[in-house]
This record gives sequence, structure tokens and C-alpha cells, in this order.
Amino acid sequence: MITKSKGIRLEHISKIYEDPKTGKDFKAVDNASIIIEPGKFVTLLGPSGCGKTTTLRMIAGFESPDEGEIYLGDDPINKLTPNKRDTAMVFQSYALFPHYNVFDNVAYGLKIRQLSHEEIRKKVMDILELVELQGMEGRMTNQLSGGQQQRVALARALVVEPSVLLFDEPLSNLDAKLRVVMRTEIRNIQQRVGITAIYVTHDQSEAMALSDQIIIMNKGVIAQVGTPEDIYYHPADEFVADFIGEANFLHGTLTQKEGGSGMVMIGDYAMKVDQVDHIPAGSRCTVVLRPESATLGTEGQLPCKVVVSCFMGSYQNYHVMVGDTLVKLMEYNPKHKHIFKVGENAFVRFNPCDIHII
Repeated sequence: MITKSKGIRLEHISKIYEDPKTGKDFKAVDNASIIIEPGKFVTLLGPSGCGKTTTLRMIAGFESPDEGEIYLGDDPINKLTPNKRDTAMVFQSYALFPHYNVFDNVAYGLKIRQLSHEEIRKKVMDILELVELQGMEGRMTNQLSGGQQQRVALARALVVEPSVLLFDEPLSNLDAKLRVVMRTEIRNIQQRVGITAIYVTHDQSEAMALSDQIIIMNKGVIAQVGTPEDIYYHPADEFVADFIGEANFLHGTLTQKEGGSGMVMIGDYAMKVDQVDHIPAGSRCTVVLRPESATLGTEGQLPCKVVVSCFMGSYQNYHVMVGDTLVKLMEYNPKHKHIFKVGENAFVRFNPCDIHII
């Protein structure tokens, strides 16, 4: 069982590539500074081309930063080759050896380290038990399901006892149901082992389910770092709010301000809000309202007209127009509630503490 883990620190890391179409340089990663504490599960999240995979590959040693320094614990590792870094990677494609059985795939890294046969066998059998593959050590990898192959890849990375485990979109080749099962298993194993994990994905639900901390990237820049709850309830900007979950954006004006509180006007409705230290009085602002944080009623804050009313089982899905703004709502457990029909007038109702101002 692995007991060691180290943190990772990136200080002002940039990676510059040449655009093949224009011939001009662009920064795939732009001045990124990240601190990952030992034993934490951290996800790099963002759309394709945001720089998350490049960042992971620089930590692994497959790419070299053009600016900045990467530290493993207190040791700079920019100049170390991948095999000299105390890290291990679980790849999207599994990267298993098809001509090896399960045991030999998992044992590969230990054999390179020239451990004794007895020590290799003990370590491999222990790790196969951890990933629930005991009894399958003699099978060839093409006889395994996708989930089992992923467990072999995970076991092969863990068995060399790295300080940091790196995941490059490891579940993207699995079907949706198996992805949910495997992400739970990966998280459970990481917590039992206590290893530092850095995980790359573009799947927001995967990031929310797995992570102690999420690092959202956009166009090579770190947009926000925080716990899943922080990022969901307190997004730094519209990009983050729209990327994590679904969000409505209502534009208003901060008309008054006193201390950290103020009044926001949305149309004819005045609403008291908190946490507006960063917004000058008299300026435009954006109210982030999550679909599950609002309901429809015959009275409330914002008058609206229903344009979509769709029963989805556990919730009634509404789209309403508030002036010229489309607002999406999810009315959960609608069985005994009034269902508004398309064309009806209603009001959007919400608790001001459930909104966020950006």
C-alpha cells in the first residue's frame, strides 16, 4: 500500500507553440501558477484546446515549459526525463501491451527497476487485489472488458508507488454508465492509497464527482481554482458559470452600495445583494441564477412568459422570457405543483442568497 505522496507546484509556467496555419506563436499555457497539496485529487477542467492536457504533459515530462519552473515537493523537475520523475500516468488509450497478460502488464515497471521475482509477485498481487482484479492475472488484455482494462492501467501506474498519479482523460473510451462506476472506483482507490492525483477531463460532472479541487482553464489561462462547491456557487466570470452546470445570466445595475452589500436593479425589480465589493456603484453587473435555484409562481420577483413547459419525470423543465432574456428553470418534484403552460404569464421566484453577482 502506498503511503507517500508529494505536492506539485507550477510557478509561472508557459508553453509556446507555432500555429501551423498562420506560422505565428501562441501560448497553449500562459503564465500558469498552481499549487497542488500532497494527497489531494485535483482536476484540470476546460474545453478542448484550453491547455489542460499540455499542462499535464509538462508535469509528466513529455513536454518542456518554455517559461517557469515545475516542482515535485521542493525539487525542481524541469530538466528531468519522464522516467526520472516520481510520477506515473494513466493514459486515455490504456497503453497496455497486447502480447502480455495482466500480471506482466502490471509488473512491467517493476521489472525495469530490477526488483526480485518474489517482491514483484507480492507487489503485483497486492495491487491487483486493490483494483479488484485478483484471479485475472493470467488473462490476456484482449480478453478483458473496457473497465477491466482501465483497472489494469491503474494498477500498472500504482504498483511503482509514485508520489503523484496523473490521469489523461482515462474514462473517455468507456460508455456513460461504466464511466460513473469507474470514476467512483478511481476516487475510492485514490483516497485509500492517499496519493496525490492530477486528472484531466472536459467532463464537468466527472470533475465535480472526483475532485477536492478544480482548476478551470480557458485559452491557456487559469480562469478559477476552488472546490467544486466554490466554483459552482461562486463562479469568477460568465465563462466559468456557463461551463460548470447550467446558468442564467440576468443583466442589471448596481444602484446603491454600502459596505459589502448593495441594490441591483433588474428591469423594474430592485434586489438587495451581498458580496459586491468588486463592483463599483452605478456600474452594470451580471446576476448568475442556476435553473434549480428558481421556481415559477403567480407572484414573485420577475414577471415572465412561459415559452417551454416540459415534464421530465423528476422535474418540470421551463423556459421563460424575462423581458428579452431567456431564463431556464427546473421545478423539481412537480407532481403536486401547479404546472404552467406555454403562453401563460408567471413570475420567477428565488431567494437572493441563491444568486451570485459577477
